[in-house]
Amino acid sequence: MRNNVGLIRKIHDILVSKKISCVELVTSYLNEIEKSDINAFITVSKKEAIEAARKVDLKIKNSDDVGMLEGIPMSLKDNFSTKDILTTCGSKMLENYTPVYDATAWKILKNEGAILLGKNNQDEFAMGSSNETSYFGPVKNPHDKNKVPGGSSGGSSAAVASGLSVFTLGSDTGGSVRQPASFCGVVGLKATYGAISRYGVVPLASSLDHPGPLTLTVEDSSIVFDTISLHDPKDATSSQIKRKKTFEYLKEDIYGVKIGVPRNCFDGSNEHVYRAVEDAIKFYEKIGAKISYFDFPELDLSMPVYCVLGRAETASSMARFDGIRYGYRAKTYNNVDDLMTKTRTEGFGEEVKRRILFGSYVLNFGYHESLYNKAQNLRKFIKDQFNKKFEKFDILLTPTCPTTAFEFNYGKDDPVKMYLADICTVPENISGVPSISIPCGYDPNNLPIGLQLTSNDWSEDLLLRVAYKYESENFYVKIIGGVQI
Repeated sequence: MRNNVGLIRKIHDILVSKKISCVELVTSYLNEIEKSDINAFITVSKKEAIEAARKVDLKIKNSDDVGMLEGIPMSLKDNFSTKDILTTCGSKMLENYTPVYDATAWKILKNEGAILLGKNNQDEFAMGSSNETSYFGPVKNPHDKNKVPGGSSGGSSAAVASGLSVFTLGSDTGGSVRQPASFCGVVGLKATYGAISRYGVVPLASSLDHPGPLTLTVEDSSIVFDTISLHDPKDATSSQIKRKKTFEYLKEDIYGVKIGVPRNCFDGSNEHVYRAVEDAIKFYEKIGAKISYFDFPELDLSMPVYCVLGRAETASSMARFDGIRYGYRAKTYNNVDDLMTKTRTEGFGEEVKRRILFGSYVLNFGYHESLYNKAQNLRKFIKDQFNKKFEKFDILLTPTCPTTAFEFNYGKDDPVKMYLADICTVPENISGVPSISIPCGYDPNNLPIGLQLTSNDWSEDLLLRVAYKYESENFYVKIIGGVQI
C-alpha cells in the first residue's frame, strides 16, 4: 500500500470497479478472523456481514451510488451496543447480554453501509491497559504474541494491525484508543469531548469517555471521524458545534505551525521511544514547523485527578449491575442484599472490583470534600493550563506511551505500574481536547512506537493535517498477516 493512500479509499475503488465483490471481500476477512490466534474478537457476526455485503453488491450491480464506507468491513469494541448482537464488555456480568438498540456511532456507520464483522475483545468494562482483564481471555499483540496489545481497546487495535478489520471503533477514557494504537502500530484518534456520541456505549466514566476510531492510516481516521462526528440529541453531552470536514484539509500545508514539546513528557520514557519522538520533532522542524520546548508541570497532576474522578464515576456506573435488571445473576441467594452481593462478587473481575472499591471510598461522605471535590477543582485548573498553552502553540507533541508493548503479567503484583502506561494520554481526557497517536518507528525488537499529537478543542482538522503530513513522508504502518489489499 502506498503511503499516501488510505485503506478505506483503496477498498472503495476496488469494490466500485468490480475487481472484487463485497461478498468475496467480507468472506476473506471472516476467513482470516477464523484462522487468527490473537483472540481479537469475542463475537463474529458472520451471517449479518454476508447479508449486508450482498446488498452492497446489488447496488454496485445496478450502478447505484456507493458511499465511501459502504461495503467496508469493520468491527466494534464490545462496549458498543449492537441490536440483536451480543455486547459483553469483556465481562462475565454481560456474557449473554443482547441489546435491543444500536449505539449512535454504529447506527450512523450501519446507515452508511459499513459492514460489521463482529465485536472486538477488550479489558473488562474498559478497565485496563493491557487487555488481560477480559473474561474471554487476553488478546495477543500481532507484532509479538508474547506481548500485550495495550488496552482497553486491545482487541480493536490488534484487529486493525493484523488485517482482520479495516477499521474499528474503540473508547478512550484515559488513553484506551491511543495507547493500544501505539502498542500495535496503528492510528488512534480521541476527538474533542462531545464530538462523537456516547449514546449506546456502555459507560466507564461518563465525563472522561471518548469514542474514537482505530485505523490503519490518518486518512482513514479522517474519513471515519467525519462520518460519525454528528450531533446526537440522545446524548446530553453531544455538542451542537458545527464540525469541520477534516478530509478536505488533510493535504494543506503546515508550514509555520507552532508545536510545543513539554520537557517532562519524556520522564520515564525508554531510550528507543525518546529517539523516535526526537526524530519526529526534527522532521517537523525540517519542513518548517516552529518547535519550542517548555515545562508543563501541571501534567503531573493528571494521573491522581484521573484516578479519583475516574474511579468515582466507575463506582456509580457499575451500580446498575445488580443481578436484578439484566446481566449475570447469582444462582443461589437468601435475600435481595445477598443476591446483589453474590452477583457482583461472582460477575466482576478483580480489576473491576478494585476500581469500584476505590471509587466507593472516594464518594464516601467523609472523603467527598477532601478527594472528589478537590479533584474536580484540579481538573478545571488543568483545563485552564491547556487553554493557556494553546494560546502559544497550535499542537502539543509527546510520546503516546513511555515504552513499547510490555509482556503479559507486567503489572500483576503492582497495579500502579500498569496505570502509569497511560501517563501521557490521561491529561487529554481530563481536559477533553482532541489527541491522536500515530506510528513513528520501531524499537530493536520490531515493536511499534507511538507519537502523540494534541490540539485545542474542535481543531481536529489541524490535528489530522499535522498527523497526515508526518505519515505521508514517514510511513511506519504495516499489516501483520490478515487480508492484504
